[in-house]
Amino acid sequence: MTNENDKDMKWEGTGDFLDDREAGIVEGVESVADIPTPFYIVYEDRMERNLKLIKDVAERSGAKIIMAFKANALWKTFPVIARYCRASTASSLNEMRLSLDYLRGDVHAYCPVYTDKTFPEFLAGCSHITFNSLAQLRKYLPQIESWNEAHPDRRVSPGLRVNPKCSVIETDIYNPCVTGSRFGEGPEAMAGELPEGLEGLHFHALCESDSADLEKVLEAFKKHYGHLLPKLKWLNMGGGHLMTRKGYDIERLVSLIRNLKEEYPGLEVILEPGSAFTWQTGDLVTEVLDVVEDGGIRTGIIDASFACHMPDCLEMPYKPAIAEALPEGTEEGIPYRLGGNSCLSGDFVGDWRFAEPLKAGDSLTLLDMNHYTTVKTNMFNGIQHPSIWFQPSEGRPRLLREFSYEDYRDRMS
Repeated sequence: MTNENDKDMKWEGTGDFLDDREAGIVEGVESVADIPTPFYIVYEDRMERNLKLIKDVAERSGAKIIMAFKANALWKTFPVIARYCRASTASSLNEMRLSLDYLRGDVHAYCPVYTDKTFPEFLAGCSHITFNSLAQLRKYLPQIESWNEAHPDRRVSPGLRVNPKCSVIETDIYNPCVTGSRFGEGPEAMAGELPEGLEGLHFHALCESDSADLEKVLEAFKKHYGHLLPKLKWLNMGGGHLMTRKGYDIERLVSLIRNLKEEYPGLEVILEPGSAFTWQTGDLVTEVLDVVEDGGIRTGIIDASFACHMPDCLEMPYKPAIAEALPEGTEEGIPYRLGGNSCLSGDFVGDWRFAEPLKAGDSLTLLDMNHYTTVKTNMFNGIQHPSIWFQPSEGRPRLLREFSYEDYRDRMS
């Protein structure tokens, strides 16, 4: 997965973090059990497990697999990722800058809209720029062509997002192909020849999906846009390929990509999964502070917030697994909701069942709270943000970041 041009690049970001035995060490914290709640904890060995699998898929399929910043931006963990992948996809200047600072590989940009103010910086920092509409492509293509003429050794490849009109996602908020979608040009606009100067197409229609879903979307894409494939340099099949989830049909994914590349020799196939890179690599550990009951419903109030620290639980919505709870589906035990410590009435999720009554002081481990979690947090109510920790494969936990009043204050005007 490492780009050929990256092989000789010197690591200049936080590459020494894992090698520095003192970095992030906190006196009195010998193990995860010693860390004050609430805190996020990311595990190096779990990251390695995912990255090895992703690298294997890339090598066997011939695809270029790059990391999506929208799911993970904990840059102090990037030295682990950089062992396997330096290329990334960015949807903002901030994401692009973070990649250039700490991954030092190709950056593929996609934004629903670029502006005259931001585009020159994207042009200077990216290897690929994908536009959302033909109007945006026509507006900025002359700038790309001028750039490429002046920088033949640092070309930027222009692409266009298209809508395959194939919905495989049940939750509309995460469905880019929902009726009325603002993402990508439809088949009618692309019925003719490939627009002059355009080198790649991009579609994104998945969300934590399996390769069977990709097969459906790819069939729809080929139906609507297949006539353009022979002239393309690359095809970006977006994110949502949750290949690191247990039960994902990896062989089907490898076969789909290999067959596509055999059908269209010379076509570069790009995938940009977000969740797959950090799936089940970190947790959020909290403490029960109080237990209340109303209308026969028991709620354990924790020192964290779903609204502030786990917003996807309310947006999706979904209920995270808890290590200390009984297995999902059991009818035994005592049912509890968990309530966050914000003043939002809807800041709760449930129900879980526990073998023993919850009480103040109990520690709860909410599993799989790295991908799409740490990047979405907020400071509503000024609630103290959980600290962020990293557990190396060997040795003591390392503190990545601890938040203060100043962090809250400085976000305000």
